Amino acid sequence: MAAAAPPPPPTPTPSPPFTLPETTPIGNPLFVRIRLATKSDVPHIHKLIHQLALFERLPHHCSATESSISATLFNSPPFHSFTVFLLEVSPHPFSPSPHPTHPFYPPTIKTTNLDLPVSDPEKEVFRSDENDNDVVVAGFVLFFPNYSTFLAKPGFYIEDLFVRECYRRMGFGKMLLSSVAAQAVKMGYGRVEWAVFNWNVDAIRFYEEMGAQVLQEWRICRLAGDALQAHGH
Repeated sequence: MAAAAPPPPPTPTPSPPFTLPETTPIGNPLFVRIRLATKSDVPHIHKLIHQLALFERLPHHCSATESSISATLFNSPPFHSFTVFLLEVSPHPFSPSPHPTHPFYPPTIKTTNLDLPVSDPEKEVFRSDENDNDVVVAGFVLFFPNYSTFLAKPGFYIEDLFVRECYRRMGFGKMLLSSVAAQAVKMGYGRVEWAVFNWNVDAIRFYEEMGAQVLQEWRICRLAGDALQAHGH
């Protein structure tokens, strides 16, 4: 889906921790955090990928394992290759995270107020590796740098963006997408791109409302499986 590996992107200037303004906790507050994933998050990333494959009606194409993800996903510094932002939620304020904080992307934290508490049937399965047992992984976005020759600038390509079903329609997908876009702006990149299925009209409407242009004239071309291997002989 992406072109050949782009040249290393420019090194961003470290910025101080950024925390979105929090609303006054009333009703049913849900505390939300977006942070850089680490190798210790692979079990949750693996489960999220398989849920995404089911949602996209492509489980027969999903062969990812925890071992293959761990071996391929965290071999380069964040933003220079494959990068994952993890979405976590908790009914209580977050305790200090046991995960290392990257100087170029401190966690983003905000609070949202819900009319009713979220019923999460998979809470135990997606419980985060935290000091606070109430922290749950709710989604992720995986992206990596590409390059625009027309702009003569790097950009980001979003491979996957997924929010678990019980946490949808709460603005969390927008938070994940906006976090990638904000990082692109911070690094002086030219654009952020991704693909969407033409049957997913809700997603298309959501992206258009965010200001994204859905390019009708482009089609994705892919070499994979036997067709790809044939070029190696």
